[in-house]
Amino acid sequence: MPDSSIRIVTYNVRYFGHMLRGLASTVGPKRRVAFALAGLDPLPDVVCLQEVETSSLRSTIADRPKLPGETQLMAFMGRMEETFAAQGRDMPYEAFYFRAHHYKLGEVSLYTTGLAVLVNKRTLQVDKHNVDSPMSITHHHVQRLKDRKQSRICAHMRLLRRDDGRPFHVFNTHLSLPTPFAREFWSTKDKMGCGVNQLHEARKLAEFVGSLRADEPFIVCGDFNSPPSSPVFRYLTGEVSFTCAQAAVGQIDPSVSRGFPTAGFMHMRMHLDHMFSGGGVRWLDTEETHPFGDLKSRFHGLSDHMPIVARFALEALPVTLPVPGVPSVG
Repeated sequence: MPDSSIRIVTYNVRYFGHMLRGLASTVGPKRRVAFALAGLDPLPDVVCLQEVETSSLRSTIADRPKLPGETQLMAFMGRMEETFAAQGRDMPYEAFYFRAHHYKLGEVSLYTTGLAVLVNKRTLQVDKHNVDSPMSITHHHVQRLKDRKQSRICAHMRLLRRDDGRPFHVFNTHLSLPTPFAREFWSTKDKMGCGVNQLHEARKLAEFVGSLRADEPFIVCGDFNSPPSSPVFRYLTGEVSFTCAQAAVGQIDPSVSRGFPTAGFMHMRMHLDHMFSGGGVRWLDTEETHPFGDLKSRFHGLSDHMPIVARFALEALPVTLPVPGVPSVG
């Protein structure tokens, strides 16, 4: 019987600029991230990326576009093509970009923000997406600064499994950092995941998921800037009843905030990235998911975040028994 499990990756790639501490994108990280993703076995069916540029001074000053109008995602997919071609394989991914924000100085685009989703066309078919109008979840604590604040969005895709047509939803997002304009920011020691703005965004995210999933299986993943045991994490896994993939397979204790860091800054280690689910998703494993700083990971040193790589199954559909005296349809 063929394996019908689905493998998904969520990864904050830091604009492919980790070599220059995020100041500018370079071609090296694109090639190394492409090589690392292509080396996963089995290949992921879905790859969700955060912190992907459109096209700007930051994304092009050290890695000039090969073609007019080439975006950062197009450049990365070019490196994916090269990687698979060098290995004698066809590149199976189709990429979708969800634009979030655009910072300009006059007519010069300084930097842009966005999300991306790569879909394996061999195993999945795209049914719907919100590329043209990603859902805004940004909470503006100070209204007069809202045009300067980095926009936060949620990307959505409804995908169909090619072998049987089973649908499921993927939501990719990146929550804000806790706002320093709230009193709570200065009165709490552990700030990540405690921001009032973050809780507002988590609520908007949960409402958006609920409005689209229609009782179908779903995955919500991304950079939540919130560790386990934080108010944001407890809201999503408690009040909203999302299931944490890493907790479901026993990789983390959800009550411990620093047990499995997924990101690092200087000497700090934080667990900020998550993968959640609901509606009939059963998590199988998180193989190739390593904590930040693990030298054994193929993703070590490629970003200030580490990816979460997980595999899940869709629960069997309930069998509807025929009612005596009522003819079956179909």
